[in-house]
Amino acid sequence: MTELGNRLKEARLAKGISLDDLQSITKIQKRYLVGIEEGDFSIMPGNFYVRAFIKQYAEAVELDPEEIFQTYKDEIPSTLNEDLPEQLSRVKTRKLLSDRSPKVFDLLPKLLIGIVVVGVAALVYYFLQHNAGKSANETQNNQNAPVQYAKSKNLEQGKANENQTKTKSTKDKKDNQTKPETQTPAQVQPPQQAIAVTQSAGKQTTYQVTNAQKFVVKVASRGNTWINIKNSKGVSQFQGILKAGESKEVDLSTDTQVVVTAGNSIDTDIFVNDQKIDYAVAPTQQVRQDITIQYVPKSQ
Repeated sequence: MTELGNRLKEARLAKGISLDDLQSITKIQKRYLVGIEEGDFSIMPGNFYVRAFIKQYAEAVELDPEEIFQTYKDEIPSTLNEDLPEQLSRVKTRKLLSDRSPKVFDLLPKLLIGIVVVGVAALVYYFLQHNAGKSANETQNNQNAPVQYAKSKNLEQGKANENQTKTKSTKDKKDNQTKPETQTPAQVQPPQQAIAVTQSAGKQTTYQVTNAQKFVVKVASRGNTWINIKNSKGVSQFQGILKAGESKEVDLSTDTQVVVTAGNSIDTDIFVNDQKIDYAVAPTQQVRQDITIQYVPKSQ
């Protein structure tokens, strides 16, 4: 067993997490987790997955992945040059195919473009000449036609409607002046509960709850996840693993703050007074997250 594997295993055992529990939390196969602890990376599908699995393992047992990578960089394989030979092979193949292409294919696009340009120019010229002759004939016919004047019935009807509208408007104005104005009192809606992000950095995010009569926090799990709920004094109200479909509710209405640590935020939902909190940092980017919720009583 390597120093890296020994440290990860000790952290897992200190949390009371079995390999089966860790497999459910990280979604990593158990044989890969055993390989990480024993330092056997040959069973992994590639160096990229080695680093990704170690990162998820460290976050699940509350270790800093960056510190792990820096401390044990000699034990962890690098992924920088893994795909370089295949990329060079593809570049070389494309170059050989390009050199063997006949020169006639280089001239073919230019020839087609020239034919299209000439065809478009000929069509434009034809339509311009055709439309110009037609317009000249229509103009000549219009000039020779006698001018006729007709009395429009619509014009007379429009004037009559305009006079009626003016009469009705004057009458309505007088009626409105005699009627007393009535005002309807505005109905004041009570403010709704609001949850806002006040600070977010890495795996730590702080929310503030306002316009709330109570402070009830519920954590629900859609898969196995390790949870720790602490009040403002740092006293744990619940600590353990929630299985799929399980939840834990804590009433903190007499307190002003709670800290929820989710070992597997991908399968963890957090509610305040039955209102779901949206993660400021996507769970796929940060599996383990520390969520601080500050409660401002409604009277304040």
